[in-house]
Amino acid sequence: MSRRSHLLAPPAPRRFWPASLALFLALTLALAPSIAEARAGKSYSSGGTSSGASGMGSRGSRTFEQNDAAPITRSMNSNPGTSQAARPMGAGPAGAAAAAQPSFFQRHPFLTGIAGGFLGAALFSHLGLGAGMSSMFGGLLMMLLIGGLIFFAIRMFAGRRAGSPGGGMARGPLPASVGAAAAPSVTRYRGTDTTVDDADLNAFQAIHAAVQEAWGHGDLGRLRQVMTPEMLGYFSEELTRNTSEGVQNIVSDVRLLQGDITESWDEGDLKYATAFMKWSAVDYVARLGRSPGSPDYIVSGDPKRPTESEEVWTFVRQRQGNWLLSAIQQV
Repeated sequence: MSRRSHLLAPPAPRRFWPASLALFLALTLALAPSIAEARAGKSYSSGGTSSGASGMGSRGSRTFEQNDAAPITRSMNSNPGTSQAARPMGAGPAGAAAAAQPSFFQRHPFLTGIAGGFLGAALFSHLGLGAGMSSMFGGLLMMLLIGGLIFFAIRMFAGRRAGSPGGGMARGPLPASVGAAAAPSVTRYRGTDTTVDDADLNAFQAIHAAVQEAWGHGDLGRLRQVMTPEMLGYFSEELTRNTSEGVQNIVSDVRLLQGDITESWDEGDLKYATAFMKWSAVDYVARLGRSPGSPDYIVSGDPKRPTESEEVWTFVRQRQGNWLLSAIQQV
């Protein structure tokens, strides 16, 4: 018996790009929902205007109106235009529901898992993990894949029948003309315009001087007497922040240069008035625990040169009550 020698051919070089592609697709399908959620949950806002000027407080129904001053960014009032501004123009409830609808992978996690397992089986075979494992999982995954596709086709066919003219209410947003006719125009309440007299203007000027003096001394007791609890909370936060940073904002030699009423209105038992305030003052930041002669006493500003400032102040009072500062907007 003769023996024939068999030449062993060198093994063909493995191609790793099919395995790499399968791995990439499997990871993409498996991680698609989590990637979308992470991206949707990473939104941050700066909390102020781009120019640095901002406003705080409440102006009743006119809190978020444009009044030639910086918009109010901190207020106890809720902005009624936020929900509408976030919705695209012309999008109704159907559009909002469509925007909030999850992706295909989130709505069909079962099909996602099947596809990922199918690609995983292909990956195992490409990586040479054995024909036995590949065949064992291949048959099961093929049956699940076929069953899932049949289930998906039935659901899609049933959805089309429900959306047909004879199968129920048609889906999708209404025409723009129908929506416009069904939604009547709503006039937002903004109070009733009224007037104030010189006595009120003198009261505003007195409050302005009292606030500047109390702020320079960090006197919350005095501030409590001339402003609303909301504004007192904002001033208290600023004073606390300065104290924690070891500084103090000193304001002195306040001189009101101009004070003009820009608008006034009534809202039930409350009366509001807004005034443009322009003044000069010595305004600087000093370091606590240092004497005025210390080289690091001044943090910012000039204790010897006054500066001018312009702001819009809004005041509120109940009927026959005292005026209180309710909002400040920078100009």
